[in-house]
Amino acid sequence: MKDAAFLEPFSSTESIPITGMTCASCVLRVERAIAQVPGVVEASVNLATERAEVIYETVGQRSAVVAAIRRSGYEIGSTTLELGIEGMTCASCVLRVERAIAAVPEVLSASVNLATERATITVSDTSPSQTAAIEMAITKAGYAPKSATITSASRDADKEQELRKLKRDLAVSSALTLPVFIAEMGGHLVPPFHHWLMMSFGQTTLYLAYFLLATVVQFGPGLRFYAKGIPALLRMAPDMNALVVLGSSAAWGFSVVATFAPGLLPAGTDNVYFEASAVIITLILLGRYLEAKAKGRTSQAIARLTGLQAKSARVEREGAFVDVALEDVRPGDIVQVRPGDRIPVDGTVQSGSSFVDEAMISGEPIPVSKDLGDPVIGGTINQTGSFTYRAEKVGGDTMLAQIIRMVESAQGAKLPIQALVDRVTAWFVPAVMAGAALTFGIWFFWGPEPAVTFALVNAVAVLIIACPCAMGLATPTSIMVGTGRSAELGVLFRKGEALQSLAGIDVVALDKTGTLTEGRPALTEFITNKGFDREAVLRLIAAAEGGSEHPVARAIIEAAEAHGVALPQATSFDAQAGFGITAEVDGHTVNVGADRFMISLGIDVETFAQAARDLAKQAASPLYAAIDGQLAALLAVTDPVKLSTPAAIAGLQALGLKVAMITGDNRDTADAIAAKLGIDDVVAEVLPGGKVEAVQKLREGNRKVAFVGDGINDAPALAEADVGIAIGTGTDVAIESADVVLMGGDLNGVQTALGMSRATMRNIKQNLFWAFAYNAALIPVAAGALYPVSGTLLSPMLAAGAMALSSVFVLTNALRLRRFAPTIKPDDMAFTVWGTNPLVGPAYRSDFRPKSPY
Repeated sequence: MKDAAFLEPFSSTESIPITGMTCASCVLRVERAIAQVPGVVEASVNLATERAEVIYETVGQRSAVVAAIRRSGYEIGSTTLELGIEGMTCASCVLRVERAIAAVPEVLSASVNLATERATITVSDTSPSQTAAIEMAITKAGYAPKSATITSASRDADKEQELRKLKRDLAVSSALTLPVFIAEMGGHLVPPFHHWLMMSFGQTTLYLAYFLLATVVQFGPGLRFYAKGIPALLRMAPDMNALVVLGSSAAWGFSVVATFAPGLLPAGTDNVYFEASAVIITLILLGRYLEAKAKGRTSQAIARLTGLQAKSARVEREGAFVDVALEDVRPGDIVQVRPGDRIPVDGTVQSGSSFVDEAMISGEPIPVSKDLGDPVIGGTINQTGSFTYRAEKVGGDTMLAQIIRMVESAQGAKLPIQALVDRVTAWFVPAVMAGAALTFGIWFFWGPEPAVTFALVNAVAVLIIACPCAMGLATPTSIMVGTGRSAELGVLFRKGEALQSLAGIDVVALDKTGTLTEGRPALTEFITNKGFDREAVLRLIAAAEGGSEHPVARAIIEAAEAHGVALPQATSFDAQAGFGITAEVDGHTVNVGADRFMISLGIDVETFAQAARDLAKQAASPLYAAIDGQLAALLAVTDPVKLSTPAAIAGLQALGLKVAMITGDNRDTADAIAAKLGIDDVVAEVLPGGKVEAVQKLREGNRKVAFVGDGINDAPALAEADVGIAIGTGTDVAIESADVVLMGGDLNGVQTALGMSRATMRNIKQNLFWAFAYNAALIPVAAGALYPVSGTLLSPMLAAGAMALSSVFVLTNALRLRRFAPTIKPDDMAFTVWGTNPLVGPAYRSDFRPKSPY
C-alpha cells in the first residue's frame, strides 16, 4: 500500500459496501485489488462490517475501484434511498422518471409511485455525488427532485399550497370561461338568444370578447400545462400535459385564425372554438383539484399515525421533572407520565402503576395494566394512574416511528400487477398523438364538409379524452388506502408485494407455541378433594412453590396472585428433580408433584384417576398436591390456547383456506389439539430447524402457503413461505423476517390481513378495468367511429369532462377501502362462552385473557 503520510491536500475518503467475503483471505484479496487501482492511496477492508475504507489521491477513481472489486470476484453492496419527486401527473411520467433514474451508473433498480410522489432507488454507491447524479437525471427528465429527509408536515404544507394554487386557478378559469360558454353554447341551443347577441353586440365584438377571455384562461390558469407539456414535447417524451397543450392550443389557435384572418381558411369553416379551449382547461383543472383533494385523503393514515406522537415529555433533569421537546429525550432519561398523558417514547416502568390504552398498537380496546418492569410504548395513552419509566428507544427507534416507516414503505411499493400498466403506458401517449393525427387526416380527406372543422374537432377530442392519469393512479392509490387502513386495524404490511401475494394464499400454516397458544404456562385446571377449601389449598400450594424458579411454579403463583390470595412465607423448601417439591407453610407440610412423587410418599391418587385420564387426553400433564400427608388437589399447568384462536381458525376456513399446524409436539398430542380446534392438517414432531421443510411440504401441489409465527426459530419459515406473518408480540428477529406483522397477539389479525389483501386487489382490478375500458371505449368515439352509424360526435368539452372524471372515479373508488372492517371484531368476542371444560366449567372471554378457574 502507499504511504498515507504523503496524502495530497485534495485526497478524499469513501466507504464502499462489499458482499461475498467469507474469510480473511477474501479481505486480503479485495485490499490488494483496490490498492492496485491508480490514484488509490490506501485501502482497508473490514470483514465484520463488510465495507472497504478507501482513500483516493483525488476524486473520480470510484468506478475503477468498483470494477477492481468485481474482477476479484466480489460484489458491491446495495443501499436503498428515497427521493420525493414533483411534477408527475400520469403513468407516463412515472415510467419516464424510472427510466431516467435507472440509466444512472450504480443504480440497481428504481420504483416510482405516482400517488406518494416518491422514488425508491436501490444503489451500490451511497456517496453524495451519486445522489446528485440521480437528482440531475430527474431534473433532465423534466421533474423536480426533493430531499428524502423532508418531514411529513413539510410535505403536507407543500401539498396544501399546491391545492390552494389549483383552487385559485380553477376559480379564475371558471369565472372567465362561464361567459364564453353561456354566450356561445346558449346561442346554439336557443336561437332567439343567438339573434339577440348578434343584434346587440355583433359577431366581431363577440369574437373579440371570446378571444380576450379564452386567451387569459389559456395562458393564465392554463400556463401550468404549457410549463410541463412544452418541455416534454421538445424532449420527444410527451405526457398528459402535452396532450392538453396540443388539444386546447389547436382549438384556441384555429379560433384565433378564424377571428383575425378568416380568409386563410376554406369558405364556411371560419368557426370559433374559444369556448372549447377554455372549457377544456377549466374541466381539467377541476379534475386536478378533485384529484389532489382525494390524494390527500389517501395519505390520512400516515397523518393520523404521526399525530399519535407526543409533542413533549416530562423528563428528570437535576432532580426535578421538567417539560422538554420530544426530540430532546435521550435513552436512559427518567420520564414521568401523569393521568391522561400520551406516552412520549418507548421504555420500561420504574415506579408507580397504571392502565394504558394500547389500542393504537394492538387494536384491542381494553386498557393494559402497567407495573414495575413492564414495557410502555410511545404514542399510547395513560389512563388513571401515574408512573415513571426509563426511556429506552427514542426518535426513529420507537415502535411508532418504525410503524410509520413500514406503512410508508408499503404505500410506496409497486405490486407485480403494476407491470401491466407499465407496458401499456410505455407507448400510450405517443399512440394517442398518432391516433389524433390519423383522425385529423381521415376527416380532412374523406370527411363531409366543412372537412377541416370536423377534422379539428375530432382530433382535439381524441387528444383530450385519453387519460393515462387514471392508469397511473389505479394501483398506488388502492395500495396507499389499503395499507393505511390495515395499520389502523393493527396489521402492518412490511412489504407492499405481500398485499398481492396474500390474496392468492391457499394454506395458512400456524406455529403452535405463542401463536395458537399463549406462549407461557398457566394454571388451567384446579380440582380440590372433598373436605378441602379451594382458596386455602391454593394459598398453601402457591406459597410452597415460592422457592422455585420453575415455569410451573411461576404459573401457580401468578394464578394465586390474580385471585387475590395473600401468600405466606415458606419456612423450608426442598425440590426433587423429576418428582416434585416439599415445603413447610404455616405449620403445614405441603407436597406438590407428579403421581410417582405422591406414590413414593405413600399417598393414594386413585381419587383423581378419571380426571387425570381426561387431562391426558387434552395433552395436559396432571400434578397432585398433598397437605399433611393427605391428597388435597389435582392441578394442571399447560400453555393454554389463546381465547381468540378457535374463532380465528373458523374465520380462515370460512374464507376457503386450509389451516395447518406446525409443532414439535408428539403426534398424539398434536392430533388432540388439532381435533379440538378443527385444524385441517397437522405437521407434528418438527425439530426446531425443520419448519422450513414443513412449509415446503405444505407447498406441494403448487399451493401458496402463508406461515404465521412469533419466535426466533420461526424466522427461516417466515422467510421461506410465500407470505410470512409475524405476531407482533413475538421476537424482533421473527418480525424482521416477515412480510406482514400483526401488532397484537390476536390471530384474528390474520383474517383481517387476508380480507384487506383481497379487498385491495379487488379494488385495484376495478380501477384498472375502469381506466383501460374507459380509453378503449371512448377514444374510438372521440375519433368519430359512431358518426357513420348514428351521426354522433364527441365534443372536446365533453371529452375534457370525461377525462377529469375518470381520475376522480379511480380515486374515490380507492377511498372506499377506508371503510373496510374486519369480519370478527374484538367486541364481538366479549362475554361469549368459548368452551366448557368438564373439570372447571365454562370459561368466558371478558378481557382477552382466560379467566382463572377459581
